[in-house]
Amino acid sequence: MGLFDFFTTDIAIDLGTANTLIMYNDQVVVDQPSIVAVDRMSGRVIAVGTEAQQMHEKTHEKYKTIRPLRDGVIADFKVAEHMIRKMIGLIPSKRKLFSTNYRMVICIPSSITEVEKRAVKDSAEQAGAKEVYLIQEPMAAAIGIGLNVKEPTGHMIVDIGGGTTEIAVIALSGIVTDQSIRIAGDEFNDDILDYMRKQHNMLIGERSAERIKIEVGAAMPELDEPPANIEIRGKDLMTGIPKTIQVTHREVAHALNKSITKIEDAILKALENTPPELSADIYERGIHLTGGGASLRGLDIRLAEKTKLPIHVADDPLKAVVRGTGISLKNLEDFKYLMS
Repeated sequence: MGLFDFFTTDIAIDLGTANTLIMYNDQVVVDQPSIVAVDRMSGRVIAVGTEAQQMHEKTHEKYKTIRPLRDGVIADFKVAEHMIRKMIGLIPSKRKLFSTNYRMVICIPSSITEVEKRAVKDSAEQAGAKEVYLIQEPMAAAIGIGLNVKEPTGHMIVDIGGGTTEIAVIALSGIVTDQSIRIAGDEFNDDILDYMRKQHNMLIGERSAERIKIEVGAAMPELDEPPANIEIRGKDLMTGIPKTIQVTHREVAHALNKSITKIEDAILKALENTPPELSADIYERGIHLTGGGASLRGLDIRLAEKTKLPIHVADDPLKAVVRGTGISLKNLEDFKYLMS
C-alpha cells in the first residue's frame, strides 16, 4: 500500500432524487433527504438533509429550499456540490478528517446522458473527490441484493426510486435491455396531492403527501393486512380554513393507479425486448424489486398478477443500490469494467 492509498477514503454514494445514502467502511452512515436550504440573498447553504427537509414549504422570503436533483439527474450543479460536501461532512469518522483524497463510486440512472454524467462527476470533484466512478443503478441494485451479475443468466431488476423507475435485464456483467421512466416516488406524491385537491377540496404539502404514501400507501385496494387510516391536516380550498380528514389506503391505491399502470407497461415492454433465452431465465427466477417504491403495499402482488412471474422484494429495498455501490467500490478491480 502506497502513501496515496493510506490517505484515500473510499465512499459509495447513492445520489438519489429523494434521498442521498452514503456507505463508508461497509456501513450506511448517511441516509438523508436530498434537499438543501439556502439564504436567498447570499446563496449560502444553511442546512442540508433532514434539517432542510423540516424547513421545506415553511420558509419565508429570506430562505428557500432546493432539491438539486430532479428525475435522477442534477438540476442545480452548484447546490448539488454543496449538498455532497455537507453530506460527506456528516460521516461519523475521525480518519476522514485526515484524508487528502476521496475515492467515490456514485450510482446513476441507466438512461443518463453524457452531459449529465459529466455534471455528476464535476459535482463530486468540486466536493473533494480525486477519483470518481459511476455505476448504473440497476447494476448496483443487482449487486446489492446478492445476484451474480457475471454469470450467463438473465436477471430482471425493477428499481423504483424517487425520480425514476429503472427496469433492466442483466446478464454477463452487462445490461441487455432496459427501460427508464420518470414515474416513481415523486410522481406518487404528485398523484396524492392531485387526489386530495380534486376529491376532498383540500390543499396539502409535499411532506404530508409523502407521509400518506409511507403510512397508508398501497398499489391495490384489497390488502390482506391493510394499514389503519391516518388523519391529515390541510387547507380547505373553498374556505381557506385549515381542516382535518381521514385518509384510507383504498383512496391512495385509487390515486396511484395510473402511475403504477405506467410502471407495469414499462416492465412488459422490457420483457418484450428481452431475448428468448434470457426470458426463460426470468420466467424461472422472477423479477427483483428494489428502491423505496418497492415497499408500497401490494405492489408485488399486483405486478405478479400482471406479469404472471414471481416477484421478489429485496430486504431493505431502499438501501439495495447503495449496498451494491459499496460492494463495487470495495472490489473495484473486479467491477471497474462496469463503471464509467
